[in-house]
Amino acid sequence: MPATSKPRTRIISSDADLRAAVRALKRKCEHMRLIHAAAGDPPLRRHQPGFEGLARIIVGQQLSIASAEAIWGRLKLAVEPMSPQAFIALDDDALRKAGLSRGKVRTLRAVSFAIADGLDLDELQTAPETVVHETLTALPGIGPWSADIYLLFCLGRADAFAPGDLALQTAAARAMNLVERPSRDDLNAIAERWRPWRGVAAHMLWAYYKVAPMGADDLRNA
Repeated sequence: MPATSKPRTRIISSDADLRAAVRALKRKCEHMRLIHAAAGDPPLRRHQPGFEGLARIIVGQQLSIASAEAIWGRLKLAVEPMSPQAFIALDDDALRKAGLSRGKVRTLRAVSFAIADGLDLDELQTAPETVVHETLTALPGIGPWSADIYLLFCLGRADAFAPGDLALQTAAARAMNLVERPSRDDLNAIAERWRPWRGVAAHMLWAYYKVAPMGADDLRNA
């Protein structure tokens, strides 16, 4: 019997990759056509993989983009270079002055010590998405959302998705004229139609969210 080939891992690493995926999504989904007409091509959002990229995602948990960027800027000035060793060497007071909550200090310390003890984030760059998820969510303070965002922004996985992201849920509800914002499970089911480009669909939904924000009376239970 012929050997079974591994599924291809698609990576979005350039604007050209992104535009090609957008075209594919527009061909297969009328809602993606509506979203693109309103928001245009989404920006290519990539962060450095490894500790720095994961730290940036942890900093941004449950914060607005503006707040996360401000704290990240202060943290980069405090932790120089941005490495597990430098993070471990800094005391909690300095990290708190940069704007980190106690919970995020604990999470980033746990990640730093895990890397010092042998966790190799570089190995995740070519690992299956299930392995990336299992590895990251095994760390204290890192849940499914953070793992999804790491796959999307740091590893550039074209078919990664973040169904628990509130902005994605809200944007999908607006674009699809849903009565309620879909739950994580509901959005996961909706996103099946966008395979193998769910990650690009997420970028398009985020772009749409910015130009078509939810009104106070648009949704129930939002």
